[in-house]
Amino acid sequence: MDLFRSSGGNSNFPIPILILMKRIARLFLFFYVLLLSVGVDAQTKKSREQLEKDKVAIQARLKEFDAILKQTSATKKTSIGELNAITSQFQSQNRLVNTLDREVGLLSEEIFEIENKIAGLEKQLIGLKAEYARMIYNSSKMNRGLSIVAFVFSSSNFNQLYMRLKYLKQYTESRKKQAEQIEKLSTELANQRIQLDERKVDKALVLVEEKTEKQKLEVMRKEQQGLVNTLSKKERDIQKQITATKKQQEQLNRMIKTAIEAEIRAAETASKKENSTSTKKAGTSMPMTPEAAALSSSFAGNKGKLPWPVEQGIVSQGYGTYPHPSLKGITLENDGIDIRTQPNASVRAVFDGVVTKITTIPGYGNTIIIKHGEYFTMYSRLKSISVSNGQTVKAKTAIGQVATNADGVAEVHFQTWKGLQIMDPATWITAK
Repeated sequence: MDLFRSSGGNSNFPIPILILMKRIARLFLFFYVLLLSVGVDAQTKKSREQLEKDKVAIQARLKEFDAILKQTSATKKTSIGELNAITSQFQSQNRLVNTLDREVGLLSEEIFEIENKIAGLEKQLIGLKAEYARMIYNSSKMNRGLSIVAFVFSSSNFNQLYMRLKYLKQYTESRKKQAEQIEKLSTELANQRIQLDERKVDKALVLVEEKTEKQKLEVMRKEQQGLVNTLSKKERDIQKQITATKKQQEQLNRMIKTAIEAEIRAAETASKKENSTSTKKAGTSMPMTPEAAALSSSFAGNKGKLPWPVEQGIVSQGYGTYPHPSLKGITLENDGIDIRTQPNASVRAVFDGVVTKITTIPGYGNTIIIKHGEYFTMYSRLKSISVSNGQTVKAKTAIGQVATNADGVAEVHFQTWKGLQIMDPATWITAK
């Protein structure tokens, strides 16, 4: 039986069910594309947010550099320490420029993606409007000469009547969804155009910022190169200075080892006493009470999270033996890290512990050793000390004030040990 043949014999040709199904499938595809674009936008937003966080962190770091270096601008001398500080500042500035460059690249990608999305949406919208117009035309053609009521009730039997009613319902819903789709697509298109304008403004602002920071980077590069040129002519004097510093450092390390050895011996003696709770576990350097073992474990668990020994500071010389990054023929050697800071800055314990040694070393001045279970931290170049031997301290407790040398530079020397094994302090404190 022909579903759309009337009792009078006239034939009407509405849109086939297959085309209707294709349109519904197209509708689902439209919403899928929209959801996919939302996911991509969210990922891009996350990337930009991370870049913004990186930029803010670097800018805060550069402010620290400015504050610290300005303190010695009137009295600073051409020295390796000054070159190291300027080099660190240059590296941070370079990271800022690279971060801004990545932000510009990300914004360019966003703009390109949005432009492509707009072009695709415009094409979809044109297609949807043309299809909607065809639906209206086909509807008028289907009902030519017949009203909807007449079309339904001109059915030859009940089955045909039911099928025509079912079809008209589906057809009406299809037209409604098509109209909604056009409206949503138009709204999305308008939103994408707004986003495009915003991203173009963002990119213009970042480009201006990048240009300014690149100019600052060039000034720093010239200052760094000027110091390199001057110091390169003083290689002999620098080598003498390095040799003298090495001797002072060896004396400092002998004192630290002697102090730690005394602590180990004391722990071993205590562990042999009757009713002692101290035990020496595999992989540890000394017997420890349960309390000391817990403190030691807590210290180890905070590797990379410890606070700096000064609130604001820049590493002017890192740990280890390595060729100077700018001066040819110069090798640097350091068993700790040197942190440049503000004059009279408070020096603080990086973790809970007990002060086990207070002494003075030539070239390093007042020195404090703090015990954290089997771990030890050492703080040198202090002009004053505010703790006493045997005192228990908490993390960030002020233990003294940093000394300022003849060049007007305030710098603390910081070391970390596990038993008699020296470690890189930079891996223990929080990264900046």
